[in-house]
Amino acid sequence: MIKQLKLKNYILIDELCANFDNRLNIITGETGAGKSILLSAIDLVFSARVSKDVIKTGCDKATIEITIENTKHNLSKLFDENGIDNLGSEIIITKEITQSSVRSRINGTLVNQELLKSLRTLFVDIHSQHQTYTFLQPQYHINLLDAYGRDDYGTILNEYKDKFKKYEELKKQLETAKNSASATESQIEFLKFQINEIEEANIQSETEEDELSKELEILANAEKLKELTGSSYWAINGDDGSILEALAKIKMDISKAVDFDNSLEDTYSQFLDAVENLKDISSNLRDYSQNLDNDTQRLDEIQERLFTFDKLKRKYGGTLEEVLKSYQNFSEELSNIEFSTQNIENLELEISKQEKELKELAAKITESRENYAQVLSVLIQDKLTVLELPKAKFEIKITPKELGVNGADNVEFMISTNVSEDLKPLAKVASGGEISRVMLAIKSIFATNDDIDTVIFDEIDTGISGKASQSVADEIVELSKSHQIIIITHQAIIASKADKHFYVRKSQEDETKVEVYVLIGDNRVKALAELAGGEINEQSIEFAKSLLAQ
Repeated sequence: MIKQLKLKNYILIDELCANFDNRLNIITGETGAGKSILLSAIDLVFSARVSKDVIKTGCDKATIEITIENTKHNLSKLFDENGIDNLGSEIIITKEITQSSVRSRINGTLVNQELLKSLRTLFVDIHSQHQTYTFLQPQYHINLLDAYGRDDYGTILNEYKDKFKKYEELKKQLETAKNSASATESQIEFLKFQINEIEEANIQSETEEDELSKELEILANAEKLKELTGSSYWAINGDDGSILEALAKIKMDISKAVDFDNSLEDTYSQFLDAVENLKDISSNLRDYSQNLDNDTQRLDEIQERLFTFDKLKRKYGGTLEEVLKSYQNFSEELSNIEFSTQNIENLELEISKQEKELKELAAKITESRENYAQVLSVLIQDKLTVLELPKAKFEIKITPKELGVNGADNVEFMISTNVSEDLKPLAKVASGGEISRVMLAIKSIFATNDDIDTVIFDEIDTGISGKASQSVADEIVELSKSHQIIIITHQAIIASKADKHFYVRKSQEDETKVEVYVLIGDNRVKALAELAGGEINEQSIEFAKSLLAQ
């Protein structure tokens, strides 16, 4: 349950600390006083979307902090996985909103929105005007019915949903296969032409072009290379005045010098090595010059091949690497077309099989839904009688539809509030007060089975008065025996049942502020009197006292 709500610089509130009772908490106040601010803050602390408008004018940031008392759920593993300190039964959720960021923390640790969303489903059930709109939608009705019957057919429904997900994936695969197979003959022939054109080039590697370009450079300059290497060879190793002849004379001179001073031996050795290296260079130049052919045929072959590469690059990419990638893509596309044609039949057979199994599961789900719809309809109608709608007829209508994510059923709540009227969809018939009572009836029925501690109602008493108000008040009191209830009301009868009564007041002295008080004693009597009679007088005071005495 929610133990405490702290607000700082939130909308019109400077600072607030509200400690809630574990049973029935009532919020009242003048129209436009800002009663919904408290409930919006509780909703906002769990929400992903946060408007910067909640920051009080003139302030840098707004802060919301909620302390939850957890006595039902073991969250140790969840907290450990997210690095959150375990504070025993207390969970402190904080949200800080600035103009540039929104930060959420649990027990001081920054957390993501998914974690907050999961905690909300465990601890808080909020019924606001937005939720009322949702409540009227048939999609919500099927979820409610399935929640009521989950212990019976929940396993089958989950099996169906898993199988339906695979079924939808198979249908997507079939659509893709059909689109691929629908390629025209000319498209297929063009793909084959592109593949063949690249294949005929017989590209050896991505680097072949560079290697051929280097070879082309050598062949194109063969005569010059032969001349340069040949002349270099003869300069080193010629018959007359060559470098080696000169070095032979130097060798003799150094050898004689060593005889006089053996410290020159290393120098002499280095000289001999240099001479040998020069002889190797000479041999290499001779061999290179002798082996170099002016092969015009090879030159033509390389030029033709490089021309082929240029043509392919213009059509399929700027480099051989891109040409080879295009070849791979063309091959895969053609393979997919050919495979798709073969695969369509297999997919259609598998889809047919899956559809048959889904229909069998859906039939079982429909049967269970119809059984539970009858039971739930009776329970809701009985509750509506208690809530001063004795002539109401309520029915959960189930009609067939095509297979969908939830089965093969449309589910819609039907109601008639007058004997002479036929059953019609809840959204088209019920008034605000009737919708509020249907919501309360359903919540009361589900309350015995859920683990949510806190139920919040924002003006559930809309459109009701008199005996209806009394019956709603009694039902809320009954619900508060098993749940913490936080509710905004305009009805004195409902407010009088509070275990804790909060009063919201808007002050407009120096600046507009919203202040919240806990009412006790005479102050509470006066607040109830004002709710009941619109003004505080002796008659309304006595009526308020009589309500509190009940």
